[in-house]
Amino acid sequence: MRNRYLVLTELFLPTKGGTAVWFDEVYRRLGGKEIHILTAQVPGAAEYDRDHPNSVHRLNLQRVGWLRPESLGMYLRFLVCALRLALTRRFDAIHAGRALPEGLVAWLVARLTLRPVVIYAHGEELTGWGRGNKYKAMCFALRHADRVIANSDFTRDTLIGMGVRPERIVLIHPGVDNERFRPGLPAGDLRARLGLGDSARLILSVGRLSRRKGFDTLIRSLPALRERGVDVHLAIVGIGEDADYLDGVAREAGVAERVHRLGHVPMEDLPRWYNACDVFVLANREIGGDTEGFGMVFLEAAACGKAAIAGRAGGTGSAVLDGVTGLRVDASTGAELVDALARLLDDPPLLESMGQAGLARVRQSLSWQAVAERTRNCLRA
Repeated sequence: MRNRYLVLTELFLPTKGGTAVWFDEVYRRLGGKEIHILTAQVPGAAEYDRDHPNSVHRLNLQRVGWLRPESLGMYLRFLVCALRLALTRRFDAIHAGRALPEGLVAWLVARLTLRPVVIYAHGEELTGWGRGNKYKAMCFALRHADRVIANSDFTRDTLIGMGVRPERIVLIHPGVDNERFRPGLPAGDLRARLGLGDSARLILSVGRLSRRKGFDTLIRSLPALRERGVDVHLAIVGIGEDADYLDGVAREAGVAERVHRLGHVPMEDLPRWYNACDVFVLANREIGGDTEGFGMVFLEAAACGKAAIAGRAGGTGSAVLDGVTGLRVDASTGAELVDALARLLDDPPLLESMGQAGLARVRQSLSWQAVAERTRNCLRA
């Protein structure tokens, strides 16, 4: 069965980030050139799009400072191109990557062309805009969509609180590439690069270096673990605005030699870093309404057979099953995080059993092919 979708998303590979990966992985599995992706022009796009199985259209979606609102030009470009595509091709549905800006445009195009509209909701974009005009526009788009795909139970509950009818919400978790992320990859050279001995325990954290990811709390937990006799090191993969701040935190905590900030690592090395670690941690917290909607990095760790520790804020409960595939803690302070790390690092059998439980879960129900099938069926739900 061929699927003919028009997909509006500002975020698409080669742009970095879990959402961009999600859309690329799903729609390449749902069809070929009959699926049209309308997205942003970014560096490296021409080379990336050349062999893509879908039809990818790129637009200049930069905001213009002197316009009011600044995003007006972006909305108009999305609308004109999306409407042209929808009027010249017979799509089965219009899909939007978020409520704003894509969802509002997708809703209008879908109504003008008598097609159903599906809007994705990721969680963090729902809680950080207060209750002003943007929030009202977001609520309008979500309430009038034929289906809203929620990435977690937290996101689903937030949508219901915004007035979206529960029967229109479909819960679809993101997935993971189980062929790329898998146990047993060689990682000894990575540990040797950090100068780790056989007894050293390595914590891995992956994500954009922003405050809500909790890298600072994780760094500050290392001295307490050292006091408990754990020979512990921390490797951080990611780039972002907090790089210098985190280096300062490591120096102040007296653990600069044990914090290894790796920056951006090659695509082929990321699964090996998951294999190199003993436990994966993202100590996420909520700051001013900004929170973690799900956390695809937890699935990547699970696919490599690693237990995870997550902050309790946001939708991480759908990514890390507390007490089964890992632990969730209050990461607003470091006390629970230190206890959770000590508990797992001092109990190798527990660490192994949680890692195997996570691996079984992602292999059974969280492959990208399984996510694609749920997406294909979401309008029938």
